[in-house]
Amino acid sequence: MDALELARWQFGITTVYHFLFVPITIGMSAIVAGFHTAWVRTRNPQMYKLTRFFGKLFVINFALGLVTGIVQEFQFGMNWSDYSRMVGDIFGAPLALEALLTFFLESVFIGLWIFGWGRIPEKLHAATMWLVHIGTVMSAFFILAANSWMQNPVGYRLNPQTGRAEMTDFVAVLTNKVQLVTFPHVLTAAYMTGGALVMAVALWHLRRGTRHGVAVGTDDERVATARGARTANDPVAHDDRTEGRVVPAHTDRRSDLAMYRKAARVGAVITLVASLGVAVTGDLQGKVMTEVQPMKMAAAEGLYNTTKHAPFSILSVGNLEGTEATHLIEVPGLLSYLGKGDFDAEIQGVYDLQQEYAQKYADSGLTTDTRTNYTPYVPVAYWTFRLMIGIGMLGALCSLLVLWATRKGASEEALHPSWWHWVAIGAPLFPLLGNSFGWIFTEMGRQPWVVNGVMLTQFGVSPRTTAGEVLATMVLFTLLYGVLAVIEVKLLLKYIKLGAEDIGEPTEAVTTGVREGEPLVYTY
Repeated sequence: MDALELARWQFGITTVYHFLFVPITIGMSAIVAGFHTAWVRTRNPQMYKLTRFFGKLFVINFALGLVTGIVQEFQFGMNWSDYSRMVGDIFGAPLALEALLTFFLESVFIGLWIFGWGRIPEKLHAATMWLVHIGTVMSAFFILAANSWMQNPVGYRLNPQTGRAEMTDFVAVLTNKVQLVTFPHVLTAAYMTGGALVMAVALWHLRRGTRHGVAVGTDDERVATARGARTANDPVAHDDRTEGRVVPAHTDRRSDLAMYRKAARVGAVITLVASLGVAVTGDLQGKVMTEVQPMKMAAAEGLYNTTKHAPFSILSVGNLEGTEATHLIEVPGLLSYLGKGDFDAEIQGVYDLQQEYAQKYADSGLTTDTRTNYTPYVPVAYWTFRLMIGIGMLGALCSLLVLWATRKGASEEALHPSWWHWVAIGAPLFPLLGNSFGWIFTEMGRQPWVVNGVMLTQFGVSPRTTAGEVLATMVLFTLLYGVLAVIEVKLLLKYIKLGAEDIGEPTEAVTTGVREGEPLVYTY
């Protein structure tokens, strides 16, 4: 493979890997903020335990997402310097706002949230997590504005003297029609992912408790987690990291079951409502995509010939070159509706669009090669589009099952069948994989363009970067990310297994600042 192909592989690997953390961060920050606010308003100790428990999982994920995200921006200078030189004035503006504004908003207030227990007023403390969530949402907005410009470039002009794209309307970039449908679609998908993770973790503990009579592990396990615990039989285990707090060694197991049931239902409701939002925004996004990127829609369906009353295929078989397809199961007229809101509308096919683009872009001077293939790799576009939809629907189905099993009056034995174990495992993975397949479709479906209709991907790669250099960094990053993945999973599984520990509520909210000589400690 040459430097171009390796650079694309490297960017794809690092981007998909990084985006595994992003939706969890966005969704979990809102849920943790909600639990924290509920505790401040109601003083319900269950809400306090859930806040600290899921807050711990959120912080682990946030840290790994932060580390992996830094690599993304470096690649524009390392592997894609010609792209950065051509469109950097436009693409860099929203990324600069994301780095200078939202990153610092997130990092500052997550620090205040972590170290602020008992040190700042409770309402202000709860507000810090909401500010973290607002930062994650704003970060997603600016990054998606940059990506949406690549899908549908607006608010710019090409300078014939410098050969560079120059911004003429920043508001147009931020209010791009692709951005206006992509942002809510990604945001609702993130809420779905966060809700599914909370639902799955709570379901695991709930099922564990109803089957074995204990919700969060044995008393000995709980006491052993507290530093300075005297013996496993002591009624109170003191943790010297949390001065002024006590750690009860024995808990009300039935209360824990009720707490996890509540958390499972909260996560399931968020997952279900968010999945409806994903469906609605996805439908809107499909119509905008058909308008500005008709080739992507044609590739997503494997539609090679322009067709009225175009069907949507559930299952199709084609060759590996992606030049033909046989639709085995299809729904008449559905593609026309998804693309244009009319079952009888005409949808352009791959062959007609290829001929149109070959003439259009050869005349425009973007390329002098009339043999340029403007069709993305159809098998990837076709199957990632369906996997995105299908796997997302499985996540919604899991939420319905959990709501049914935890309904009022439901028997605890409803969670005993072994298949619930697989629901708990699959529930967070389904929306997470759906997000990943969605991004693969979005980026692969844009090919061969790095900026749709403006710059071909082959002209964006760094001209003096060798294949060996790209391969070396790709292998290094992949190995590093593999190590980080092991760390992330082990930490999450460790603290998920421990459950919501009784670390004790803050004795008071200090309003006059940190006591003199008292260190800031992370009390988890």
